[in-house]
Amino acid sequence: MKSGKITKCPNCGSKDLYWDRKRGEVICKKCGLVIEDKVIDFSQEWREFSDQGESKRRVGSPLTYTKHDKGLSTKIGKSGDLSKMSPSEKRMYYRMKKWQTRISTPIERNLKFALAELKRVASFLDVPKIAEEDAAMIYRMAAEKGLVRGRSMESVVAGALYASCRRHGVPRTLDEISNAFPLDKKEIGKTYRFICRELRIRILPTSPQDYVQRFASELHLKPKTVSRAVEIIKKANKLEITSGKGPMGIAAAALYVAALLCGEKKTQRDVADVAGVTEVTIRNRYKELLEKLKLEDQIKKIREKA
Repeated sequence: MKSGKITKCPNCGSKDLYWDRKRGEVICKKCGLVIEDKVIDFSQEWREFSDQGESKRRVGSPLTYTKHDKGLSTKIGKSGDLSKMSPSEKRMYYRMKKWQTRISTPIERNLKFALAELKRVASFLDVPKIAEEDAAMIYRMAAEKGLVRGRSMESVVAGALYASCRRHGVPRTLDEISNAFPLDKKEIGKTYRFICRELRIRILPTSPQDYVQRFASELHLKPKTVSRAVEIIKKANKLEITSGKGPMGIAAAALYVAALLCGEKKTQRDVADVAGVTEVTIRNRYKELLEKLKLEDQIKKIREKA
């Protein structure tokens, strides 16, 4: 209870009061009496017609970590006002504009180039906006803590992006991120682990289910096949078949098994190319799933009918 000095209901004496922030009311939870009523109008004081509302709004764009100044930069004057200025005023205007846009601190200069690179790679990999924002925040924290010093800017950006994708369940592999940068995936993985350790970022292990939808979309599989693959992975998790094995290999093998059970013709080579693993990996995981989940007889019957 944060409103006024009222501590109990004058009607029933109950101290269980509720403060409604939106309505500005203090309400007794026991009897429902509105003890204090402050009429607050949260709506706009003007009515909007056609395009007039844009110029009347007092708010700007929201804060974003993907810009070095968090989107709070301003501009001096308007270019349309230049015609009204004298030559000396124009020189002053351009001088003020140059100094206002000039970045002063080394961290800001680093952020400007790094966040531009992050935006490029996030667009290339089709990373969701929420993951891009989180990656920018992780990089900003790393830069402010001095973790960028002694490392290439690209490796820290790649590590921050991979950490963000892992946190938000976005299925992007180290191979894909390394292809977007001129970097080796071992270097990215090393930087990623260093950032997570220093910033105390807790990353949960990747689940094979995170990759199923993406691989299925690229293989053009039916929803029935995708659901069957998810069921196979859930059963495999219960039997602890997936422990200690790569999630991409498990996801690829589950999709291959589901495609066979649902009568969709996909080769191990097709699945391996999409998943970024070898055919040997899929073959080994495929045999384990058939043996532990007892699906061998079903596969045999389907192959005999074909």
